[in-house]
Amino acid sequence: MNYLAHAYLSFHDPAITTGQMIADFVKGKQIYTFPEDVRRGIHLHRALDEYTDHHPATLEAKAIFRPTCGLYGGVFMDIVYDHYLANDEKHFTSSASLIQFAEDTYRLLQGRHDELPPLFQQVFYYMRTHNWLYGYRFKDGVLKSFTGMVRRSKYFPHPVDVPFGVFENHYAALQHCYDSFFPDAVAFMRNEGLKGL
Repeated sequence: MNYLAHAYLSFHDPAITTGQMIADFVKGKQIYTFPEDVRRGIHLHRALDEYTDHHPATLEAKAIFRPTCGLYGGVFMDIVYDHYLANDEKHFTSSASLIQFAEDTYRLLQGRHDELPPLFQQVFYYMRTHNWLYGYRFKDGVLKSFTGMVRRSKYFPHPVDVPFGVFENHYAALQHCYDSFFPDAVAFMRNEGLKGL
């Protein structure tokens, strides 16, 4: 799951959204510098990542990427899941509803800017400036995200057109993986949110 899914699966809770969005930028004991409700969002983010990685549909999707992308397939699939979510009319009934959700998320994070880890503050600047959450709706947005991932990865051996080609060539099969996975992810997060961590 990437930024859009983590934001969406926070179910409009400001502290949970904040925690989910910053989780990858909080290391070790740094978590204890955040309020309890934000820490809860960080824990939920990590629980969702674990659930996602081991879901049968994700394993199927990773197998599609594996021949050319190896272990990086999971990272690419996180971005791909956001693309299908951005186009899922069960969750975003129109382009306008996704735009509104993205703006609401940016406004929430901006309002808590001083609480955000410094590195995430930098990421957030680009996220909002280039409207990443809305951009996932388009293949070009997926390409830009893939490009950034490949640029940051020291050991990925291929140019970006290799994973992007997998995405385009297996678009329907990857869509099927998303369709099998996402309802389970919603149920998982509602259950985790109710029972607490």
